[in-house]
Amino acid sequence: MEEQKIKSEDKKVDEVKTEKAGDKKAEKPAKVKKEEAIALGNNLHISMKQGKYISKFIKGKTIDTAINDLQDVLKYRRAVPMTGEYPHRSQPGIMAGRYPQNASKAIVNILKGLKGNAIANGMDLDNTRISHASSSFASLPSKRGGGRFKRANIIIKANELKPTEAKK
Repeated sequence: MEEQKIKSEDKKVDEVKTEKAGDKKAEKPAKVKKEEAIALGNNLHISMKQGKYISKFIKGKTIDTAINDLQDVLKYRRAVPMTGEYPHRSQPGIMAGRYPQNASKAIVNILKGLKGNAIANGMDLDNTRISHASSSFASLPSKRGGGRFKRANIIIKANELKPTEAKK
């Protein structure tokens, strides 16, 4: 008789333990929705000047549009506008420009990472715009003979706009 009571009490204790464990799994904290996503590229093998012009080229665009525009640069369909002693282009809105291949490939990879970060932060990609893109000098390793390799750091930030701002 006592053994049966002990067994039934053990079953009750086990049921309580499984309910508590199940409650913990069911009560996951809700994801905090963030309004900004950031992607960094450190010590990229690109020119800082090309990074500067590409950053200006993609700023204010959606992430998918920026990736598509840089894919067009890789296919020589669209030039990145540049100022200074660069050859003229016959595209509308561009006085002079070039097709920086290595820099475009590197920045497309950063933009893909930014897109993943935006999705992980719970941002709506249709209302997300690149708000900040900048290029800066990285450490310049030495070449044989005293020259220097070109290196740049790229930082790209995207913010989610309010629906009223996105329509404009």
